[in-house]
Amino acid sequence: MEADRHLTNNVDRFSGFQDTYNRYRPKAPQLVVDILAGYLGQRPKRVVDVGCGTGLSSFIWATHTDEVVGFEPSDDMRGVAEAARSAHPKAHHISFLKAYSYQLQMEDESADIVTCSQSFHWMEPESTLREVARVLRPGGVFAAYDCDWPPTVDWRVEAAYEKLMDKVEALVAARQPKEQQVTKWPKHEHLQNIAASGHFCFAKEIVFHNTEPCDAERYVGLAVSQGGLQTVIKSGWTDLDTDIASFRAIVDQAFAGRTRDILFSYRMRVGIR
Repeated sequence: MEADRHLTNNVDRFSGFQDTYNRYRPKAPQLVVDILAGYLGQRPKRVVDVGCGTGLSSFIWATHTDEVVGFEPSDDMRGVAEAARSAHPKAHHISFLKAYSYQLQMEDESADIVTCSQSFHWMEPESTLREVARVLRPGGVFAAYDCDWPPTVDWRVEAAYEKLMDKVEALVAARQPKEQQVTKWPKHEHLQNIAASGHFCFAKEIVFHNTEPCDAERYVGLAVSQGGLQTVIKSGWTDLDTDIASFRAIVDQAFAGRTRDILFSYRMRVGIR
């Protein structure tokens, strides 16, 4: 089926750079737990993290719920999550399973909270929201949240990041065969899709920020961890080598060997079942 091919391409986009992703991407902030548990009105018994990747958005729940289930279709990403689980001192109640967002291996009304961190735009929204509503108990909370790119630190660095990513997307669109290209659903439509689905009695967008320490290596790593740039690297295309080197030089100059706080701005779209 055409839809299945698109979803397979979306998963394949994140193959082969799981360690880079896990090393440089931001962990989900504690405020996610505070907001969603607050909306639930009690300590959740089961939290489901759909499109959990390497578990950066799953482990934040380790001491805040009785059970965490992370669903991730990418074997590479899920393998990192499972390895981290084995090394985590408080992860006996966390599990990671392979599944697409529209086919979760869970019984009806069995989850208190369902999250999609940096992932909902890779999922077909209608079938995903239908499945989320199926597994959420009445009064349960769904949240799709993402950070804006690039993180805030220096306007010159951010302008260079955006310029590089524009070139990346143009190159991928021109070079990658159409049948291998990914499908993304616009993030600015998440709230509308949640509200219009008919599965939720309340929907809202919440905006918040979180700071993390960062040096030049990490900021460059954040760019390298993006799927589009990884496609360029994995394909062996050298067209942007000069642009990548220029971006790295601008980042090095701005950080000047220092560690700085960078600001991740988050947009969380919430639906109450």
